Amino acid sequence: MPAIPSDIEIAQAAKPLHISKIAEQLGLDPETDLEHYGKYMAKINLSVLDRLKDRPNARYVDVTAITPTPLGEGKSTTTVGLGQALNLIGKKATITIRQPSQGPTFGIKGGAAGGGYSQVIPMENFNLHLTGDIHAITAAHNLIAAMIDNHLYHGNALNIDVHNIVWRRVMDLNDRVLRNVIVGLGDKADGIPRQTGFDITVASEIMAILALTTSIEDLRERIGKMVIAYSSDKKPITAEQLQAAGAATVLLRDAIKPTLMQTLENTPAIVHCGPFANIAHGNSSVLADMIAVKCSDYVITESGFGADIGAEKFFNIKCRISELKPNAAVLVVTVRALKAHTGKYKITPGKPLDSNLTSENIADVEVGAANMVRHLENMRKFGVNPVVAINTFSTDTENEMAAIREIAISAGAVGVSVARNWAEGGKGAAELAEMVVTACEQPNDFQYLYPVAWPIRKKIETIATEIYRADGVDYTPEAERQIDMFEQNGFGEMPICMAKTHLSFTADPTVKGAPTDFRLPIREVRASVGAGFIYPLCGEMRTMPGLPSHPAAERVDLDEDGRVVGLF
Repeated sequence: MPAIPSDIEIAQAAKPLHISKIAEQLGLDPETDLEHYGKYMAKINLSVLDRLKDRPNARYVDVTAITPTPLGEGKSTTTVGLGQALNLIGKKATITIRQPSQGPTFGIKGGAAGGGYSQVIPMENFNLHLTGDIHAITAAHNLIAAMIDNHLYHGNALNIDVHNIVWRRVMDLNDRVLRNVIVGLGDKADGIPRQTGFDITVASEIMAILALTTSIEDLRERIGKMVIAYSSDKKPITAEQLQAAGAATVLLRDAIKPTLMQTLENTPAIVHCGPFANIAHGNSSVLADMIAVKCSDYVITESGFGADIGAEKFFNIKCRISELKPNAAVLVVTVRALKAHTGKYKITPGKPLDSNLTSENIADVEVGAANMVRHLENMRKFGVNPVVAINTFSTDTENEMAAIREIAISAGAVGVSVARNWAEGGKGAAELAEMVVTACEQPNDFQYLYPVAWPIRKKIETIATEIYRADGVDYTPEAERQIDMFEQNGFGEMPICMAKTHLSFTADPTVKGAPTDFRLPIREVRASVGAGFIYPLCGEMRTMPGLPSHPAAERVDLDEDGRVVGLF
């Protein structure tokens, strides 16, 4: 088999259609429904929702994965390939996918446009600024931060407790030295000194709100509800009280519109909102899906990290707000990840894989498959029909994939397909597409894991015991106090967005497989009142990542023709 070019080389060799042609595939008017950003990207005006409201909804499919290794397991590539494959077999499909953060792009992971011959293009735009949405979120978030410090400087009429300001600043890069900073140093005119810090933009509550909002009016209301600090008498203070919500919404008036793009095979792709499922909910926007389901027969979306995190939040948070009911789910697995879930191997990005991960070892696959089985069981708890996609590598063997197939079918998978779309594009996922169609046609009984009216502790403990299989939950005294305060302030009846490592069912990233006999520690509990969820922190979680010793940014440059090189 000839060597496959790099992702960026494949993307730059593609011949995309004008974005107007992609819009026409969706039944959109390129003149009235789009705001063009050059030839190959456009914003979709939200007015299409009213015009298309009487169209039937498409079949709705979430692509998720087993507990990943630090290398990821190919969800984005599978999402793109599946969308291409559905169109190839005669189904009208659209993918909805998240915009990547520049933190991972310039850090260790690289791009997130898919890979090989299953990519969203233009790949450079997708992985860098796109249409500026993340920058708009950064500006809106930091405007509120600036107004907080300005309010303190001018007398603090809201009686903000300077030691209980929960609104930090953000930027869309990995920069560990900004995690904790002192602001206001200098003379009196430079403000009130206090300790604060930076998070990465995709962890901003505004990003979560943008992904969950259903209209500009809803966006304005949610931003106003955001709790930015507490008063000296422990009362929540909102962005509305600070009189910052209106200006922040204005900065987001274009960012609320999803961006229309295309895949290498000209399948429509609607790109909106960001990643970070271990802290935020890690799904693309409700608005993107609301538009897509009116323009297609099948909508393929992707949730971040493993199914215990991204898919659980997709079902319990995103679907609850959109009121869209998924018909099926695709669980992406790899042979190497299942072997890693034996707990015998360490995978470090940038370092060679252990040779046992790339040579046939059916026994390791069978042991590690316990992780896959647990995720399949969890899919069934939500009443969704799962299909397993084996994202294959050249080192995988037929015997190993046969073992996965047998175990997955026994665990309730509707079908198991070897996905070769990275190397072959849509035709490499045609079998997977047929299985997804079959899964969508079967009866399902989608249901949420819990009602939002339950007390906060009961909802947390339900996720911990039913999805993670913990024996129970241990709260720090601080977490207990925070839960009580939230319920006293009327914030109790919201879904839960667990902040937990993506590398394990437990809060310990080194624990692999399908562990039992453990308890889930809750260190802290925070409220994203504007986004509409409570998020407990399980163990130590970083909201501002750092760069590795050799970040991907070292390899990114322009060639003599002005083209981007080295971007994955």
